[in-house]
Amino acid sequence: MPKMPNISQMMGMAQDMARRMEEEMDALTVEGNAGGGMVTVSMDGHKRLKSLRIDPEAVDPADVEMLQDLVLAAVNDARAKVEEKLKSSLGGMTGGLPFGAL
Repeated sequence: MPKMPNISQMMGMAQDMARRMEEEMDALTVEGNAGGGMVTVSMDGHKRLKSLRIDPEAVDPADVEMLQDLVLAAVNDARAKVEEKLKSSLGGMTGGLPFGAL
């Protein structure tokens, strides 16, 4: 029977895992798009927006709602991509814990 690690070893392992997860999240950058690339956002692994690019053709003063919808769709696309990347890259490390709360 394998020997169980003591509590201090387990705490050290948990701290190492948390550090690795933080490094992965810091290094991760994804792009979300909407409107065929009319709106593009860049988001980090902490789901913070890093950049927003709007094609001038998407700007129609008579239809601001469309531009708002495109921005929301691009942000939501990027957010979903961050969650998927975190699940795939960190899922094995965490035993499948949910990332929705991150």
